Amino acid sequence: MTDPDWIAVDWGTTHLRGWAMADDGSVLASATSDRGMGQLAPSEFEPALLDLIKDWRTDVPVIACGMVGSRQGWVEAPYAAVPSPPLGAGRAVAMTQTPGLSVHVIPGLKQLDPADVMRGEETQIAGFLAMNPGWDGVLCLPGTHTKWAHVSAGEVVSFQTFMTGDLFAAISGHTVLRHSVGGDGWDEGAFDAALSDAMAHPARLAARMFSLRADGLLHGLGAPEARARLSALLIGAELAAARPYWLGQNIGVIGAGSLAALYIRALAAQGAPAVQANGTAVTIAGLIAARNRIKETS
Repeated sequence: MTDPDWIAVDWGTTHLRGWAMADDGSVLASATSDRGMGQLAPSEFEPALLDLIKDWRTDVPVIACGMVGSRQGWVEAPYAAVPSPPLGAGRAVAMTQTPGLSVHVIPGLKQLDPADVMRGEETQIAGFLAMNPGWDGVLCLPGTHTKWAHVSAGEVVSFQTFMTGDLFAAISGHTVLRHSVGGDGWDEGAFDAALSDAMAHPARLAARMFSLRADGLLHGLGAPEARARLSALLIGAELAAARPYWLGQNIGVIGAGSLAALYIRALAAQGAPAVQANGTAVTIAGLIAARNRIKETS
């Protein structure tokens, strides 16, 4: 039986992650589950959490971020409006049946004009700032819905969301291009060339995408090259639209693995070097910051 002082939880739409934490910030144990918010009814959140932490002491505070605080989640945690510190004022407390179990849910951030929202990313931003005190610039958080956040003086000033990951999944899985981009192959040269084209001519995106199909039929374009070109076209169009955010700024990319590496490669090609932060590390650091804030205000 693991004996934590508190429990940190990142609860997204598709996955649930938890860490048994000591008060000094060290991780005693970790656990993962595929019981994301998207598949749970309101009455199923507490059993899902208890199943995740069944080998840990449970009569301790739980600090949770992510879609668990959405309108369809366990308890709705109202958005804080930007400009705001990433961990805005307030939190929501979920109703629980287990003696001693208290679950505190971190609110997301909202932007009224242009309308935008985030949940979960605000905790990663808080963690990045905790690990990089005094940092000003722009943070890119690649994912299904990639976020670009302008951060200054410890506050999120503004942010913008791009559905680039969603578009890649939808186009590669549910359009005629599914015949062209299948598999996991990759061609870095094709990515670089298509990125340059997309940055220079973002208005041609739809036409350039269909050319992947035509090039396959007429010139034998292989799936690895086509897949890389599709990714580059979408990321290039995103970078072109987000240029006012990142141009001339300090840039941080939060995330691990191939997707974050693609953004760093794409930015470097524009003469915009970026530092990379591990997504799990900044999530835990952000949850620690939230835990400390709750202790100070309780």
